[in-house]
Amino acid sequence: MDMMTTSIVLVIPLILLTLFPKNFSNFIDYLLKVYFLIIISATIFIEIATFPFMAQYDSRPNYLFVEYLEYPKEVFSMLMADYKLPLFFAFVIISLFSYVYLKKCKDSFIEIFDINFFKRALFFLPLAVILFIGIRSSFGHRPANNSDAMYSSSRILNEVTKNSMYSIGYAIYSMSKNSSKDIQKKYGKMNISEAISRVKKRLNIQNTDSKYILSREEETHFKTQNTKNIVIFVQESLGYQFVNSVGGEKGITPNFNNLAKEGILFKELYSNGTRSVRGLAGLTSGIFSIPGKGVVKRNKSQRDFFTIASLLKPLGYHSSFIYGGESRFDNMKSWFLGNGFDEVIDEEKFINPEFTGTWGVSDGDVVKRANEEYKKLYAKKQKFVSVVFSTSNHTPFDFPDGKIDLIKGEAKKSVKNAIKYADYAIGKFINTAKKENYYKDTIFLIAADHNVRVYGDDIVPVDMFHIPGLILGKDLKPSVYDKLTTQPDLLATTLDLAGIKSKYPIMGHSIFSDKKANLSLMQFNDRYALRQDNKVTVIRPNTKPLTFQYVDKHLQKMEDDVQLQKDLLAFIIVLNHVYENQLFK
Repeated sequence: MDMMTTSIVLVIPLILLTLFPKNFSNFIDYLLKVYFLIIISATIFIEIATFPFMAQYDSRPNYLFVEYLEYPKEVFSMLMADYKLPLFFAFVIISLFSYVYLKKCKDSFIEIFDINFFKRALFFLPLAVILFIGIRSSFGHRPANNSDAMYSSSRILNEVTKNSMYSIGYAIYSMSKNSSKDIQKKYGKMNISEAISRVKKRLNIQNTDSKYILSREEETHFKTQNTKNIVIFVQESLGYQFVNSVGGEKGITPNFNNLAKEGILFKELYSNGTRSVRGLAGLTSGIFSIPGKGVVKRNKSQRDFFTIASLLKPLGYHSSFIYGGESRFDNMKSWFLGNGFDEVIDEEKFINPEFTGTWGVSDGDVVKRANEEYKKLYAKKQKFVSVVFSTSNHTPFDFPDGKIDLIKGEAKKSVKNAIKYADYAIGKFINTAKKENYYKDTIFLIAADHNVRVYGDDIVPVDMFHIPGLILGKDLKPSVYDKLTTQPDLLATTLDLAGIKSKYPIMGHSIFSDKKANLSLMQFNDRYALRQDNKVTVIRPNTKPLTFQYVDKHLQKMEDDVQLQKDLLAFIIVLNHVYENQLFK
């Protein structure tokens, strides 16, 4: 990996030093001094940044490292709040390097131009061949890439093997290659008709629409003349390990735990991925994670992409997205408004909020505003569907004082205290709603977008996709659902409980349907895992699929399940197909 990175860096100097005449010597000398100053400074910064990044994600820097640079305000605030020491250390080291480099590196490249031009030109071809071999680092059919670091079943060991600079560059390159041809080149080939057939069979989907391959009519098990309102409260990074009612630690989410006794608690719920956009798409569109960027940020899904809002609009529902931060973040505003939502209420629309932090107004302010909106709509006899997105559990973990009893032994600005405040807001929201008239006619879904962070040695750390989920509503019979469940299943179940009979392409089923499959599909960086019961198959780019048994929250290698592996490939191909051809309707 280091050889590949170094060879790439040396391509430009090779061209400048061998193919340009002496007349350009002074300019090229200056240019290359600046070039190496920038390259080596960037390398120092990235290598220093690798340590806190590994601590957070158990991964060398990847596309996450650069994806949020388009949001400088939030990123700068987060860095200054949590990473002052690494930033200071990096600045000192880079400053010292720059001083020594500029002092010692004087006319270093001009001497090369004393060699006759034709002799220098003759060096180009053999040196280019050497660099080509270094960049390719393979004499096989395919050049080496990050997949060659996957030599162990321990993900951490694999990550250590990589080069951070190369890892970032390769991730950016991979994210740009999302055509059907590129997807099949990365993961494997399969005829689209076979892939569609496999996905439908695995999901128990029967439909007669030859174009919109997932769309089908779904009855409701709760028929009513007065369909319910729907509120989906998405919790930022609320992992199962913090929620006692689903097997996590005690004392962090007392409100959720108490509410779990009043509704349908999902004990084996697994997220689509590890990013908010994946969870939002799963909970509001019912789709699994497509290869590459999430649909919330992709061009072809900005219009006419299925959402719960577009589904319920013909039934007269008013739809809203309520978020305490800037909704342009992750392209949420554009995506929601472009796909059926009537209104986006974000930070700039909150008047005199009680508390504003790095990521926006507090969850307490958000749920207060949500309650006010629902009261007004209900008073006008207007049905509504609303998605509320929390912000508390996000570094640097800002929340107002005096709302919770801080957890002993934890810093105030910590994950656990931030989650406890988010839980406070959940309790405040539901307790306030119970006092309002709209409560009796509303179904509430509370679920996380993803776990707080993903760590562990497994190739895909399945355990860290485990999240809590809860559905509440007046007269809803309390129960615990302990079978494997996905975010698309939650959406289908919520629509069912609301009494809504409809036609939709949701990649899941209501838990009250005998069609519901006991599976989950998890996307982790450029890897996918398909879990059927406790058997998990994993596919990585340009690498043979593997099959594991999920035992005691870890993957244990087992004999290949070829059909499950083919079904996983089918999911990847179909997800890309429905996006590229705009068929998720």
